[in-house]
Amino acid sequence: MSLPQTIKLTPGKRVLYLTKDRELIKKQLYGGVNLRMKDLKVDDLLDDINTDTMTPAWVCFSHRPEDIALNAYAGLFDDKGERVFKERALIDGNFEVIVSGKRKGTGSSRETAPQCEKWAGIRLVIAASFAPIHERNNINLGQLMGDHEQLKRLEAGESIALSEFTGKYDAVTRAMLEAGGLFAFSAKLASGAIKAPKNSTAKRPMTMAEKVIASHLLPGQGEPYVKPGDAVLINVDAGYSHEFTTAQVHYFLESEYGKDYTVKNPDKFAVFEDHLLYAHGVKRFEPFADKINTMVRLQNEFQKHTHVRDYSAKNGISPGICHQVAREHFIDPGDFVQATDSHTCMGGGSNAYAYGVGATEYAALIYAGFTPITVPESIRFNLTGKMQPGVTAKDVILHILDTYAKREDTLDRVMEFGGPGLASISMDERATLTNMATECSAKSGICEADDKLWQWLKAQRGYDDKKIAELKKRAVAPDKDAKYDGGVHTVDLSAIKPMVAEPGDPTYGKLIDKLDNVKIDIAYGGSCTAGKVEDFDYYHSVLKEAVDAGLKVAPGVKMYIQYGSEGVKKYAESKGYTETFTKAGVELINPGCGACIGCGPGVSDTKEQVTVSAINRNFPGRSGPGKLYLASPLTVAASAITGRITAYRKGMFAGK
Repeated sequence: MSLPQTIKLTPGKRVLYLTKDRELIKKQLYGGVNLRMKDLKVDDLLDDINTDTMTPAWVCFSHRPEDIALNAYAGLFDDKGERVFKERALIDGNFEVIVSGKRKGTGSSRETAPQCEKWAGIRLVIAASFAPIHERNNINLGQLMGDHEQLKRLEAGESIALSEFTGKYDAVTRAMLEAGGLFAFSAKLASGAIKAPKNSTAKRPMTMAEKVIASHLLPGQGEPYVKPGDAVLINVDAGYSHEFTTAQVHYFLESEYGKDYTVKNPDKFAVFEDHLLYAHGVKRFEPFADKINTMVRLQNEFQKHTHVRDYSAKNGISPGICHQVAREHFIDPGDFVQATDSHTCMGGGSNAYAYGVGATEYAALIYAGFTPITVPESIRFNLTGKMQPGVTAKDVILHILDTYAKREDTLDRVMEFGGPGLASISMDERATLTNMATECSAKSGICEADDKLWQWLKAQRGYDDKKIAELKKRAVAPDKDAKYDGGVHTVDLSAIKPMVAEPGDPTYGKLIDKLDNVKIDIAYGGSCTAGKVEDFDYYHSVLKEAVDAGLKVAPGVKMYIQYGSEGVKKYAESKGYTETFTKAGVELINPGCGACIGCGPGVSDTKEQVTVSAINRNFPGRSGPGKLYLASPLTVAASAITGRITAYRKGMFAGK
């Protein structure tokens, strides 16, 4: 349904303000209290509302949006640890507008987050700024977004032209939003009711992301040059979904195109069973066992129907985490990749332009083979020097989060990594940098291609020189005079020190040597961020030193290490790492997402427990109710031995 040309508040409908004061939210939900924007300050509103808060993992076990809306904001808790939004609270509150502060929708790409608002009756979302994937998901659903000043005018009784809300977007995005969402837009495009504008950008210097986009333009889109803000249609090389999202993709495709729908290029797309494999062992997910089984069943139906690549679990063991397996198996330099998970940007470590999308966008692109996008701005990080011993790429990205993401320099931009220092960083460590671009609320991350990439592809996939020569032609490098709207920033790797992100948000980092004595209960190594081959080298180097010194995991501490893929597991076994891990008292876990998404061993059980983890995000409740610090694999392993958060120094356990 197309949006109305004039936007005004509906008499009798209400506006919900998500304030930092949780009790004030409750008064609006259950006490009939109505607030107005003119009586509040923007600082009174909640910032960084993440998608885990809007729809926690267990809410996403339903694939029908109307069911998801029943538990909107189930992850928002008060000081007593009780849900602020009870079941049906948003639906029954008669709200049509919802209001928050900065960076609405940070975190995962789950489209369930805006779905929970739309299907609860919200038709206007107000915030100071939006995380890029979340904003795109709202657009795909035809969900209107505005700012606080516009809300003041609406509350004063003014009617505002739709174009005031949509005018900031490019022509294609504006048409999509005004049409009522992506599916409605696609139907009009197919019928000829809407024509995609031809791109008119002339030859210009381009960034890496711009070059990937320009090389993937559909025929008739214009010359192979683009600039930020251009609205274009481009071919998608590859993509994937997992059992958390595939059921909804399947549901949308059947609803939109009928049960006999087909998809383009199925050999370039895949399904993974990696996210919920260990949920059956987590007590809080036991009530949802039937729903999880349904999601897996629907994914299997989708795979059989479409014939996409199948990475389902065999005998209860997953082939691995989608992002790790995708970079191992089929993401190539110069590729344009979209998948239903925010950490899809991990593929950027291999010189691909990759990022996560919601179920609606994925369903549309896998059906058509192409997708509409807006060319993003870029921000350049020139790496110099070399990391000191005890420092890893995780520390580098935590530094970038604490420095650049905190002030929104990276917001909705592609983070481009290059410079002489990149040559000192391995392929696995580059994947860590680009993986956590999404924690920076960036559009994606991408690294320059070099000999390290070519040698890795030869070793990983057995590519011969002819294949490498072909890939070199597809690889992208920035032009000398490329423009970076986010600026060009030098990061001296030699100046980086071991860091953690303190509990609650990946953005807020702290040097370990400035940290108070933090005792831990759990040390977790794994996830797409830290379940790679080199991460296992890190875990082993620390634990081998400790074992040789007669040490084990500290009393009262549990350490878990989970493989990122079958390939990583085989590597660790071939190197003899598993023997060391066993001697150290580590519990090893087969490949999968596990504790990172709250589904598996390593999840905290109480609010008092403290975890140091190598995963990528530490939003409240994501990996259990306890306090979770993000750290490097070296820090996680050293902390497991000492029983407190400790930066690793080579030889620190020798002779003990």
